[in-house]
Amino acid sequence: MRTMSLPVARRTALAAQGFADPRPSGPPTRRHLQRVLSRVQLIQLDSVNVAVRAHYAPLFARLGAYDPALIDEAAWSHSARRPRLLVEYWAHEASLVPVGDWPLLHSGAKRQGWWRHYRGLAERSPSLVEDVLAVVKELGPVGAGAIEKEVAGESRRAPGAWWDRSEVKKICEWLFGMGQLTTGTRRGFERLYDLTERVVPPDVLAHRVDAAQGARQLVERSARALGVATETDLRDYYRLGPEVSRRAVAELVDEGTLEPVRVESWRQQAYRHAAAKAPRTVTGRALLCPFDPLIWERARTERLFGFRYRIEIYVPEPQRVHGYYVFPFLLDGELVARVDLKADRAAGVLRVPGAFAEPGADHARVAAELAAELSLMAGWLGLGGVEVGERGALATTLGKLTR
Repeated sequence: MRTMSLPVARRTALAAQGFADPRPSGPPTRRHLQRVLSRVQLIQLDSVNVAVRAHYAPLFARLGAYDPALIDEAAWSHSARRPRLLVEYWAHEASLVPVGDWPLLHSGAKRQGWWRHYRGLAERSPSLVEDVLAVVKELGPVGAGAIEKEVAGESRRAPGAWWDRSEVKKICEWLFGMGQLTTGTRRGFERLYDLTERVVPPDVLAHRVDAAQGARQLVERSARALGVATETDLRDYYRLGPEVSRRAVAELVDEGTLEPVRVESWRQQAYRHAAAKAPRTVTGRALLCPFDPLIWERARTERLFGFRYRIEIYVPEPQRVHGYYVFPFLLDGELVARVDLKADRAAGVLRVPGAFAEPGADHARVAAELAAELSLMAGWLGLGGVEVGERGALATTLGKLTR
């Protein structure tokens, strides 16, 4: 079994995530989106909109300023000329995944999520399930509020069958989890439900994959996205169960898709994807949102970069160390700083309440590169400039560079 140094493992992981690919010289296109998807495999969704919605940020980190309509059109609209590329489902968390991966996520490889607790309601109230499906069939794509009004309102009220609106929402989420409903489109960030058969192509829906095959393919995608990883890293990417993941890893090792390796300073066994590359250097810069797949597994981030990172949204303000919504800053293959960001749309500025350098970072160079990337982000978000606060060792220098 060969041993990988930590710097080689780090470069392998960065290349797998697309950070060794140059940013486009011109406006990014659908082809560039597809290249990023071939690296990261999925894009996490999240409702937080302090700086930018989570599903837009990973593409900005890898492509620079791009038209967010690239994501919107790929996920929530389609035509004969430009078919839908992405569909929503529970993958890591709520995620956008390639349409072709739908059968893998419904193969039985993944455990049912939190919505499984609504099964009892569905079994006790089959007519409620029928009502929800009927409304979506008639009106979809349609939001939960409109479904609730139709199902629980006077127009559909039958003797003894008045449904509470919270129950309607639970059934919508249960049907989404079971794959009978999915997101047809979004209005703002509101999910508009539609019948899956009207969103996912018939040939994809007809494709059947058993649980073992689904697990192998999901773990293979995890390994491709991570480059080199422990079994727990591979498991976490699609949130698979331990037994399912371990069996799939063993089978992928047997067939040569995964190579067992030792990574210096890692306690756990690691696995390298057979197609993974380790470039001699990784250059460039990127602001990473808290839900970027490079850093979403915090223990892995610490193992790879020596960078301890926590989302402090739910921490009381006096106890926060770095801020409310903090973006790590990647520069030439290292996490060298972190910035607390807020898009103040009313004032038209990107606010940076805090800017913090990592130990050993070259403050002058980091500040210069960070200032350039923050200015790029502000322009991408349609904001007129960057305003830096007072917190953190980088704040003074960064503030001077962004005036």
